[in-house]
Amino acid sequence: MNASGHNKLGWGFVAPALLWTLAFFIVPFLVMGAMSFATLDGRSVVWGFSLDNYIELATRAYLWRAVLVSLEITLTVTIVSVVLAYPLAAIIAFRIPPRWQRLALLLAILPFWTSYVVRSYAWLLVLAREGFVNQTLMNLGAISEPITLANTRFATVTGFVHFFVMLLTLTIYANLVQLSPNYRRAAMDLGANAFQTFRHVILPLTLPGIATGAFLTFVLCIGDYVTPQVLGGNNELTIPQVIMVQLGRRADFPLASALAIVMMAIVTVAYLASARWLKLDRV
Repeated sequence: MNASGHNKLGWGFVAPALLWTLAFFIVPFLVMGAMSFATLDGRSVVWGFSLDNYIELATRAYLWRAVLVSLEITLTVTIVSVVLAYPLAAIIAFRIPPRWQRLALLLAILPFWTSYVVRSYAWLLVLAREGFVNQTLMNLGAISEPITLANTRFATVTGFVHFFVMLLTLTIYANLVQLSPNYRRAAMDLGANAFQTFRHVILPLTLPGIATGAFLTFVLCIGDYVTPQVLGGNNELTIPQVIMVQLGRRADFPLASALAIVMMAIVTVAYLASARWLKLDRV
């Protein structure tokens, strides 16, 4: 087969993916971008080029507050999930015998088998004033009356961390099991203790896995609507919640599109920062 034939065959394999991306990502994104510059006249969308929606984003306190709340929750969830997932992944990779590692990973991904909505409502029951946490603390004498845990940012972060710790565990574990034991042996032979070996050898070599999992956590967390809606109790609105308010109550598609563009810009900045600092392009 000549070069022309190989090119046609290659385009034949790539074309379905390109068409799918064009139809379900690029075209909707362009429409949303154009919609963000439109205006709302009563209940009708007036197409044009207007910065009114972005000016409103910059001047309305509740809109900026939603952006800040989303960033604060997302960064908190990402950091806490990494801190909890790394030791769990290390234990599975280094402490559990290889024949039991598959079982350990299976147990780690069990939360993925349950509906996302069901998990959120389960945490709502656990953190309720009459829930398991409050009852346990009262039985232990730690508190004299129930404390408010549900419908708070703490509840939202807890629900997110429960899910994303397992995702990060898988990405970090995949990196850890690829490391040759000779790295640790060589570091110890050179006089490094366990902490120095981890800090100067293991951690740098596993940064791509951490970065991959952290970025996925960031993307999924900042765009999530269900968990803040169920566990947050509308006390602090995030970007997806504000977008749903604009769509459901006001039918303000231009402002909702502008909010979505801002959210995508934040994700893009996070990706560029991660790719440059941790070299995600080499994972």
